[in-house]
Amino acid sequence: MQLSEQEIIRREKLNTLRELGINPYPANLFPVNHTSKQVKEHFEEGKKVIVAGRLMSVRDQGKASFAELQDSEGRLQLYFNRDVICPNEDKTMYNTVFRKLTDLGDFIGVEGELFTTQVGAKCVRVENFTFLSKTLRPLPLPKTDAEGNTYDEFVDPELRYRMRYVDLVVNPHVKEVFIKRTKLFHAMRTFFNNAGYMEVETPILQSIPGGASARPFITHHNSLDIPLYMRIANELYLKRLIVGGFEGVYEFSKNFRNEGMDRTHNPEFTAMEIYVAYKDYNWMMEFTEKLLEYCALQVNGTTEAVFGEHKVNFKAPYARVSMTDAIKQFTGFDISGKTEAELYEAAKSMGIEVDGSMGKGKLIDEIFGAKCEGNFIQPTFITDYPKEMSPLCKTHRDNPDLTERFELMVCGKEIANAYSELNDPIDQRERFEAQLALSERGDDEAMFIDQDFLRALEYGMPPTSGLGIGMDRLIMFLTNNPSIQEVLFFPQMKPEAKPLAISEEAKAIVAMLKTENNQALATLKEKSGLSGKKWDASMKELSKHALIKVMVEGDNKTVVLN
Repeated sequence: MQLSEQEIIRREKLNTLRELGINPYPANLFPVNHTSKQVKEHFEEGKKVIVAGRLMSVRDQGKASFAELQDSEGRLQLYFNRDVICPNEDKTMYNTVFRKLTDLGDFIGVEGELFTTQVGAKCVRVENFTFLSKTLRPLPLPKTDAEGNTYDEFVDPELRYRMRYVDLVVNPHVKEVFIKRTKLFHAMRTFFNNAGYMEVETPILQSIPGGASARPFITHHNSLDIPLYMRIANELYLKRLIVGGFEGVYEFSKNFRNEGMDRTHNPEFTAMEIYVAYKDYNWMMEFTEKLLEYCALQVNGTTEAVFGEHKVNFKAPYARVSMTDAIKQFTGFDISGKTEAELYEAAKSMGIEVDGSMGKGKLIDEIFGAKCEGNFIQPTFITDYPKEMSPLCKTHRDNPDLTERFELMVCGKEIANAYSELNDPIDQRERFEAQLALSERGDDEAMFIDQDFLRALEYGMPPTSGLGIGMDRLIMFLTNNPSIQEVLFFPQMKPEAKPLAISEEAKAIVAMLKTENNQALATLKEKSGLSGKKWDASMKELSKHALIKVMVEGDNKTVVLN
């Protein structure tokens, strides 16, 4: 394992601590009785406290030092005095253990009394400190110079998402996003529970990937020797529970879709779905407005939220626009009564990429997504979707070509989808069969036929309305984060690139080029001090890994780093 100089030094300190009889990773409980926040809110001069956390800064002043301790609720100033910590002749605990063997990032436990410094800072005068965990890698802590310029900030998105544990330590504001995420889940649960609905759990591994149009992840169950699919939605299982007699059920589910990744899509995401018997989509629109207004207040203390350049207000009521009217408004094209061929030609004329596997529903969806969706900034219900787009949705009571469905758009993105649920088993079977026909034409997102769900409907499901909300996307809007990766603790990432194993001679050449890039080939060779054979081997190695480039201009050859 390649270790940096600092990592080597920290391991040496680790060994020294052990030689002194100090366990850098003790097993016994440390009796913390205050957090940094509790110390500040209930400060009493002379009060004894026991705190613990990471050491984040040290100002060494010889016989005394000031330091900052960071715990789960903030930072707290500590004061280390040599003669307080070491009242006897042996000053090892301060002079050696604290000043020489303790590093930034180390977890320590502290016992001491509270006092106020001459400049009015609330502080803990340390009487005893204990190593709780020695840190072997240095934290990427930002530094600020006298002019206020900040350097070495940990801001690279890929590093932050890949090493969220570091991100949370050195960028404390990131933690606030996830605190708000937890508040959102709590608020939604409270709203549903107060309404008398029951939280349930349904399978993640399913024999049929039902409830949505999406490409699933496939796995295999060895004991049963059958293929299984990771859940793309939990809708069909929740509706089985309505058949079974529950009048209102909801679930926060982890769903998995084997599709593209971008700033608003992650292959693993969290959705909430709720189903309430004896309701329809008109009732659900009002319910959704009240729900989101309540959640916004609980998370941010206001119904208003800033998202990029937009100020969004989640206060009810929300505008309602039919899909047909939306498409007509932004394209001038009326989808009513149009054939598949007419929709195909219309989409092509609008510059939308389409193919022969797309049925009417997919074509309409593509037109709406490309030309209309981005125009709805304030919360807006898009209602009355064409039947071909909604195989699980009840036919509209006034227009048999439409369904009783809405999607809620915010800042050009869908965050909620709801139906008057289809409870006619014969109609549902015909809709599934239409999806099967699309699958046979090459649509790999078309729904499977779920025979057991059809059997459940044949036992009777009361009129029901269902709602699904993308929780990750909703918290993006409530915390002003344009990327879904910012609201997931551990977003899916490409495999981490392994560091190239190159020879010491090749590393030396790279180091020289980092000091001064674009050097004459002959000069670089001379400075390297390598024999002709080793020089040739090193240059070949660096070229093979595309680390360098040799530039030729006439008789002159120069070497640059890629």
